[in-house]
Amino acid sequence: MTLPSRISVLDRSLLRQGGDSGEALRATVRFAKQAEALGYHRFWVAEHHSVPGVAGSAPTVLASAVAAATSRIRVGTGGVMLPNHQPLVVAEQFGVLESLFPGRVDMGLGRSVGFTSGIRRALGRDKSDAERFPEHLAELLGYFTGENGGGVHANPAEGLRVPPFLLATGAGADTAADFGLPLVIAGARGQDELVRSVERYRERFRPSPWSPTPYVVVSATVAVAETTEDARRLLVSEAWSTAYSQTHGVFPPLAHPDDVLGADMTAREQELFERAMRDQIHGTAPEVASALEKLVHRTAADEIMVTTNGFDRDRVLDSYRRLSRLADLNHLVDA
Repeated sequence: MTLPSRISVLDRSLLRQGGDSGEALRATVRFAKQAEALGYHRFWVAEHHSVPGVAGSAPTVLASAVAAATSRIRVGTGGVMLPNHQPLVVAEQFGVLESLFPGRVDMGLGRSVGFTSGIRRALGRDKSDAERFPEHLAELLGYFTGENGGGVHANPAEGLRVPPFLLATGAGADTAADFGLPLVIAGARGQDELVRSVERYRERFRPSPWSPTPYVVVSATVAVAETTEDARRLLVSEAWSTAYSQTHGVFPPLAHPDDVLGADMTAREQELFERAMRDQIHGTAPEVASALEKLVHRTAADEIMVTTNGFDRDRVLDSYRRLSRLADLNHLVDA
């Protein structure tokens, strides 16, 4: 099977029904140690604010805990939503992380701003901050190079080279190309659009001190199990939370698969649920191998980032273990 040698993990610290945020965050740290043992290249955590089903609200804090619990795997954010923060503070936070864990920290950045007006008010932001993303990105990178001027220095970030990655879709890929940054792009919806975005990114890319050549990370939900039905069952909990959030405006904790499959969904909920399931790669090892090969062939991805959640954490870990064997990641651990 032809896959990139680098396969990574993005974990969002999702809650399960009956659990709490502390349990979800501790599970993320435990999972990072397991992912390292399985040979995954990076372990990233995400940023969500005021979402009942997501505990991951402070990614640099959580990344610090993950890095402290591991020794080899790269640790980063997928991502820090730059419009929610002052660039100086973000630079300082990553400077601290890199100083504590040298050579292991990634700075994944996104352009989303707080989801609701109430969250934006609480963060002291508004929608216009997302439109200023290129300006804020330039300021942030300037704190690392010391080129901002004005007598402001982001200690201890200045002079460090924390690899920046840009999480983007559509036109956002152009920003990554213009700044000469690696691109992280979702591989779920509309593969034709995905391929066009990646091709445009590579054509438009300007070499930079951060990356001399284009680098594409394609993120995808991937579930591997003994049977196709077992793999599908693993993913129904998050698919239902996604469908529920799109109809009720709230992403709830993951429900047990039996409760999801037995739910009396409205026509709209059923449509969104099935759409969410279609966006995922799942099946037996040969089925997943075929699907991933097609994805990599179409995008020429340099790296795959897997983000898979299910109600049963043991089954999720088993899926990552099977994927590790499928991609022969363990030889990287022993190298």
